[in-house]
Amino acid sequence: MKVPFFDLTAQYHSIKSEIDTAIATVLESGYFIGGNLVSGFERDFALNCGMKHCVGVGNATDGLFLSLKAIGVGPGDEVITPAWSWISSAEVISQVGAKPVFVDVDPHFYTVSIKELKAKVTDKAKAVIVVHLYGQAADIKPIVTLCKDKGLFLIEDCAQAHFTELEGSKAGSFGTCGVFSFYPTKNLGAFGDGGCVTTNDRELAELIRRWANHGGLEKDEHLFEGTNSRLDALQATVLNVKLKYLTKWTNQRIAYAKHYQDRLTGITELVLPAILAKSVHTFHQFVVQANHRDNLKAYLEKQGIQTLIHYPKALPFEPAYQYLHHTEDQFPVSAQLQKSILSLPIYPELSEEQIDYVCEMIRSFYGR
Repeated sequence: MKVPFFDLTAQYHSIKSEIDTAIATVLESGYFIGGNLVSGFERDFALNCGMKHCVGVGNATDGLFLSLKAIGVGPGDEVITPAWSWISSAEVISQVGAKPVFVDVDPHFYTVSIKELKAKVTDKAKAVIVVHLYGQAADIKPIVTLCKDKGLFLIEDCAQAHFTELEGSKAGSFGTCGVFSFYPTKNLGAFGDGGCVTTNDRELAELIRRWANHGGLEKDEHLFEGTNSRLDALQATVLNVKLKYLTKWTNQRIAYAKHYQDRLTGITELVLPAILAKSVHTFHQFVVQANHRDNLKAYLEKQGIQTLIHYPKALPFEPAYQYLHHTEDQFPVSAQLQKSILSLPIYPELSEEQIDYVCEMIRSFYGR
């Protein structure tokens, strides 16, 4: 049996007629940048997230960068961010001239450790970028309190956390702003790059929109030198169609995660995903810690099962950050995760039979 890590073609075929009609409407209109399709998606996505404003941008990395620029982060500032994440949440800090300060993560939830975070706040700290990772919400309430006490901006990286919840509120609604990715493989994915920033602050939303549009809100208006980062009409119309299905797809991911949990429980060589209390984990990835991880990955590959490693190397140990001279003993949890983490296939178009097969092969590998 073949089990690909994801199958974007299967998702397309499940809503093909709606997608094709929506794209044809854009092509017939001849209007590809801005317009009602983009503003309509921004409005609907903000509403679904429980937020007042949404600004579509070219991708989530741009969203993080623009958020930092809009709140005034620059040279001499420090921004604290998890050691265990995709590089976007760190590289944007350097790109605005600030210093990235890495903090280790919780060993159970893989999101930022509030204890470690408190220890990294200095007089130079201006903001925190917290990452809701793999679909798991960070334990953000104490982080919000810390940021308020210390006068820090709080940016939520929600690239992997569409409709993730904590205590009834959506990820992205706790901090200064939330940044989402619409990369094709995300829970809500476009047919190319795309992203957005959500916030309840009208002035911040307007400033981010200016930064993303050459410093202006209208053609030939340039209050300052900005950049060019826009969610185009084709991507917006695809997202408008998919947004209607996101709750259904999310529930299917959650059901498949439980299916995995039920069938892999009892394998002592695996650590299964933990779920933070009072949260809704949307399982962008189903991530386990596995003894003999690399051998298991190779074995599953031979059985036709594709797995991935998110991530092979923690950020402080990437060549890009060698200048910071970090060592593994400074980030023991992240150092361990890079040796054991493995992502199993999970997406709405999978079947229970495929998941059963994955679990059977894992049990076979460990002699169960």
